[in-house]
Amino acid sequence: MQSVINIGISDLNVASPPGVLATYALGSCVGICLHDKTHNIGGLAHIMLPDSRESSNAAENLRRYADTGLAELIDTMKRKGASVSCMTAKIAGGAQMFQTQLKTFNIGERNVAAVKKLLADYRIRLIAEDTGSNYGRTVFFDVATGIMQVKSVTKGVVNL
Repeated sequence: MQSVINIGISDLNVASPPGVLATYALGSCVGICLHDKTHNIGGLAHIMLPDSRESSNAAENLRRYADTGLAELIDTMKRKGASVSCMTAKIAGGAQMFQTQLKTFNIGERNVAAVKKLLADYRIRLIAEDTGSNYGRTVFFDVATGIMQVKSVTKGVVNL
């Protein structure tokens, strides 16, 4: 029987099979699924903002930011036995929920760019994504199969 572990906004968690990690309401936020198939460990982080250095109160919740949230997710997975060299990534979210011409206000695009850069810095291969556009998403990540199921009202269900 699969147990669903819910991850809130600015949060993360790690599981082994038969665990399923879920996060809801990804608008401009990005859901980052990391999977170490070799060691059967998966993790999911729900980040809100691209860079903790842009905030004066980042220490209040380091899971809120791509840079510190991804680092904590990787460290947590490593403590459970995962290896960075075996990890792959799938991401979803990063939508532009409100129309604006100012790039600084397109948090979704900035979040996706930050996550991709960080994954490259860690040498974690990004193997699938469902990002951008202007609609929200919900993610279910099945650690046993490595499938990231992305649900949205407008696009239905996509399995990555």
